[in-house]
Formats: sequence, C-alpha cells, structure tokens
Amino acid sequence: MTPGRTSAGTTTGVVEGVVVVVGQVGRDLALAVDRVPGAGGSTHVRERREVLGGKGANQAVAAAQLGMPAALVGVVGDDAAGEEVLAQARRDGLDVRAVVRREGAATALLVDVVAGGERRLLEDVPPDVLLTAADVEAASGLLRRSAAVLVQLQQPAEAVAAALRIARGAGRFVVVDGAAQDTALREQVLSTATVLRADAQEAELFLGRSLDGPDDVLAAASELVGRGPRLVVLEAGSAGNAAAWEGGGELVPLTDVDVADPTGGGDSFTAALAVALLRGEEVERAVRWATAAAGSTVQRLGGRPALSPDELDEQADSLD
Repeated sequence: MTPGRTSAGTTTGVVEGVVVVVGQVGRDLALAVDRVPGAGGSTHVRERREVLGGKGANQAVAAAQLGMPAALVGVVGDDAAGEEVLAQARRDGLDVRAVVRREGAATALLVDVVAGGERRLLEDVPPDVLLTAADVEAASGLLRRSAAVLVQLQQPAEAVAAALRIARGAGRFVVVDGAAQDTALREQVLSTATVLRADAQEAELFLGRSLDGPDDVLAAASELVGRGPRLVVLEAGSAGNAAAWEGGGELVPLTDVDVADPTGGGDSFTAALAVALLRGEEVERAVRWATAAAGSTVQRLGGRPALSPDELDEQADSLD
C-alpha cells in the first residue's frame, strides 16, 4: 500500500527506506540582536550560530533526527564553506553523495537577523548553486529507490519538474513544500504530490484568489485536495495549520511556545509530517506531530532542528 493514505482514522503501515530531500544546501549565519540599527548605526550581537542550513538541509536533518535515513540532492560550491557544510551533513548522518560541488561557485550563505522574535533574512544564493535538471537526473537512481521524495519549490522550475517526473514515474511518496510562479509547474505539482504543504500566500498562487481567514484557508485546502494531492496542509497564521484530505479536514492549533526565531519551523513541520505518515500514523496525529516539531524548532535561534520523537509525542498529545 502506498504510504500516506489520508482517510481519517486509517493508517498505512510502516514504510522503510531513505527520505530523499531535493532542495537548498548552504551555510546559515544566525544573529540575535536587541534591535536592528538604522543607517550608519551598529548594535551588539547577543547570540551567534553558524550551521549547515538551507531548506533542503534543514528537512533532511529533521528527518534523520526522527529516525529516518535521509539523503540530500542539492548544490554547494567548491569553496571551503562547501566542504564545511558537507562535513556537518555527514556528522548529522546524511547521505550527501548526490550533492553537487559546482566548480568555481560560492556556497549559498543565509544570514538570519533576529530582533524581538522577528527575523530579517539576507540571502546570497548564486545562480551556480541552484539545481539544474541535469543535477536531478544524475540522482535519479537515488530518487527511484527512496521511500519518499521531499521537494522544495524554491529551486528552478526545470529541476523541480525533473524531480517530480522521476518520483512519479517510480511511484514514490512525494511531499512538495511551497508554490511555483510557473503555471505549468503548479499543475504538475498538483498532479504529482501525495502531500502538499504551503503557507496561505503560496496557496493563493495555486488557487488564483486571495484567502480571508482560517475558515477560508481550510476550504482552500479541501479545494486543492480535489485537484490531486491526498493531503494538503496550509498555514493559517496564528490560528494554526489547516489540513484537508478526502472526506475530512480540521484546523490544528499551534503549540503554546515562546518563539525565539521563526526560521526553520516550516521545514521541521514538513519533515516530521512526512516521517509520521511513512510510519503509518493517522493523518490527524501526523499533523499534530508536525506541529510539535515546528514548535520545537522556533524556540531556538536559527533554523536547525533538534528533534526528539518522545518529545514530539508528548507535545502532540497536548494538541488532542
């Protein structure tokens, strides 16, 4: 049986195998400050973290922490930073054999400046460290052997389309995160994804209309299920996450935590949702587990997760 069946009250059985994440790999520099200075000003940095980052790496690390073997398909430069982030990924237990080291390219740098729980993100992502369709084709064997393929839509359309085509051709469980500007790619996502995860603004791209309030977001999730995916989860602001599947749907509240930095919360959510569904959790429980994962990550500076299955179980219980 294909994992991720989303009828309320049903499970799918445990699925073994590698979770392959197709997306960004880079270096994250997170800085916590009391205030963001104005032009010509300066301020003291209270906390600083330099870690492996990027949406792809964050999701792969989260999956590995939750007990699923994880592999990355992405691009870094042939610089020292690229070597450092790959070394960190290996220490995290990730398979990085499908990460391309692009000759002459500089590894992506993401600077996360956080003041008062609000972030400002500075991104230096050279075009050379974005995936190409050829990069994805080179990893096709890995994608075909996987238990699940997680795809971020921040990569070029040609690379995303290649990943979706290969995954669908192999009958893989496909989790797609985000939205695409390209209309044809959006239609391919809806016809390929087993699970679609997006924020409300991204959902508006799929629907071609604006959304107004949590009830409208939940209705939008149900509408998107009717267009292909078996499970759609949309962010609904402070109201939580709107999840919909064939024959059901609900609004799941956020965990009650102090947010230090919202970076990476969505990445942990996506990875935890995939892991829970692969392990046969009922969809309602899987969404709560994912919500708990996001809540855990946003309590720390930077997007790097530090997840424990036991802690997620406890937090998910509090959302029931």
